Amino acid sequence: VFHGRILARRVVGQETRYEVEVKAPYRHRFPLVSREYLWVPNTCGCPALREGGEYLLMARRHVNREHTLNRILLQDDAYARPWTPREARLVREAARHC
Repeated sequence: VFHGRILARRVVGQETRYEVEVKAPYRHRFPLVSREYLWVPNTCGCPALREGGEYLLMARRHVNREHTLNRILLQDDAYARPWTPREARLVREAARHC
């Protein structure tokens, strides 16, 4: 779970790749750097993320069996909400209890 700002969107094959500035990680099981690529396994724009927008995103690390692919994956039905101070507060509170 992290707060990120969408810098760019690009369709690559049958997937969408977002370049994301990681503003604040809230809860994570893998390290995040200040800029990451976030992959969505479709080209329909679901979830709808606009360039320049800030979101609270819940994604997972995807590594294939051969360990040749290691990326952050956002499912089309994943948690992706516009970032607000209220959302940030709720996530911080939940992270302390979980």
